[in-house]
Amino acid sequence: MYPNPNTYPRVILKGTLFKKSQQKRRTSPCNYKERYFILNTEDLTYSERRPGKKPIQKGCIELCRIKCVEIVRSDVPIPCEYKYPFQVVYDSYYLYMFAPDNDCRLKWVRALKEETKHNKLFSTYHPDFWGDGRWRCCGHMEKLAPGCSEYYPTGTASKKPLPPTPDPQRRYSCSEQKVVVAIKNFKPVEKTDIPLHKDEEYIVIDTSEPNWWTVQDKDGNVGMVPCLYITEKFSNDIEKYEWYNKDITRAEAEELLMKESKEGAFMVRDSRQAGAYTVSVFTKAPGSNGEKNPRVKHYKVRQTENEDGKFYLAEKYLFSTIPELINYHQYNAAGLITRLRHCVCQDRGNSPRIEEIVSEKWEVDPDELSLGKELGCGQFGVVLEGFWNGKKVAVKTVREDAMSEEEFKEEAKIMTKLSHPKLVKLYGMCMQRSPMCLIFEFLENGCLTDFLRSKKGSFKPEDLLGMCLDVSEAMDYLESSNFIHRDLAARNCLVSEKLEVKVSDFGMTRPVLDDLYVCSTGSKFAMKWSSPEVINHTKFSSKSDVWSFGVLMWEIYSEGRLPYEYRSNAEVIESLNAGQRLLQPRLCPETVYQLMQWCWKEKPEDRPSFALLLHQLASLADF
Repeated sequence: MYPNPNTYPRVILKGTLFKKSQQKRRTSPCNYKERYFILNTEDLTYSERRPGKKPIQKGCIELCRIKCVEIVRSDVPIPCEYKYPFQVVYDSYYLYMFAPDNDCRLKWVRALKEETKHNKLFSTYHPDFWGDGRWRCCGHMEKLAPGCSEYYPTGTASKKPLPPTPDPQRRYSCSEQKVVVAIKNFKPVEKTDIPLHKDEEYIVIDTSEPNWWTVQDKDGNVGMVPCLYITEKFSNDIEKYEWYNKDITRAEAEELLMKESKEGAFMVRDSRQAGAYTVSVFTKAPGSNGEKNPRVKHYKVRQTENEDGKFYLAEKYLFSTIPELINYHQYNAAGLITRLRHCVCQDRGNSPRIEEIVSEKWEVDPDELSLGKELGCGQFGVVLEGFWNGKKVAVKTVREDAMSEEEFKEEAKIMTKLSHPKLVKLYGMCMQRSPMCLIFEFLENGCLTDFLRSKKGSFKPEDLLGMCLDVSEAMDYLESSNFIHRDLAARNCLVSEKLEVKVSDFGMTRPVLDDLYVCSTGSKFAMKWSSPEVINHTKFSSKSDVWSFGVLMWEIYSEGRLPYEYRSNAEVIESLNAGQRLLQPRLCPETVYQLMQWCWKEKPEDRPSFALLLHQLASLADF
């Protein structure tokens, strides 16, 4: 009796590809092996072909075990003949395969996806390589950390989505093509969105939406992306930028900036030396006597002496073009006396970087707002109970001497960009009355510190873990949106009637381009919640927020105790330098304390991301 040929696996694809060794040690070029791959309806096999001899099978992956198949994007050199990588993820293993061209790669990816589309697949994946102990795409140092980009189980990421339906009322960008670069990966939320891949370029199609632009990627896909995740690609032609002042003297620059008299007002001008430039910036930063000292500081734009010729104002912050340098320092003081906040131009008038907030959506009529009792007092003013549109609200007022109108607008602008269920919601702002104020949702149980102390002894383990989980959700959102909080602590979290914890107090929150914010001199921060790099160098990042989150978790499991309760700031610094950390609270399980200790690693790069912390806490909650 002859066997039935229909019972044999059907061959779908076969061909020669390269594969990367899955050994745990660091791979070298010799670990890229040429193999003959065969994909059939049951498995993916690969063999070593030997001239004049029978091939030796080196591996076999059952298709039912595959969880993800996707293209790998990478900016590192690929040390093998084939340069088009893709990945097959099965069980807890990553098989990297390399095709000779993009068409061949897409053919294999589509075929594998088609054969595995009914498997239990990942919802996210890592679009770059794992190497040197971390994921290159997101920096996670756990190989099994959840992916950072959305996985498309059918088709490939290069499949073109339909563009959004044009609105005849929209303002389209000018005929001059504007190019932007992704500063962070982004996975689509709506059907009209397209993914962003860090460091890749996109052409801007439409800028009429204030927070979402329509762009086109290198494959021709058109869709919307958040403006927070992209930055303009700069040329070195500085004359087109509004901050550049040609043929202006040092004395004239000082006169203009002193007249403007706004913290961070700046301009770029020609230096006395031909072909050189100077950045002049106005500051009111306190002098050596501690008093405000309005003055103009001048920084020469310098270049490194190597062949790259990178530009810089402060050591270690190097840029390929002067516009990139200026853009960076608009977000980050990084060695300067202050950030470059408001560009001043002799001919074109002044152009503040913080746009005026005139939207009716946010401006509140002062006659509609009534103020009640004081709820608390902060660094910039008091928080009052209020009533607006028939509901109770919290009103954050700002003392006139604590914050300028420009700084107030900057904080307000930040708040309008941020929206998450675990962040205290902004309803609006009022700039037509004195003092200026922000109107927030009212949370019945008030400050987390006070709530923990008032209910001490009544919390269940799941209550405390749930509070940590709430805060980690908010911080994961901030981290993914390229914001750092800089003042995370239990006192800056509020508790709702349903015992939900929400992160508040965005007075110190800042958008960042490279996950690093270096404060100008005279900045204040809470020492007992601060990481070593903040204490020693005032360098803030999402990883310094992670340190503070570890302290916040300690506060929660200590039911509101003050960290380092009986120690001075100097004693805290001394103990941290000696490697000592806060002790495990009585109510804290060992698994949670291990997370705290992970948050308190000496080196920022050794600490977890909020995405990973959220994943770990959620796993504990499920368990």
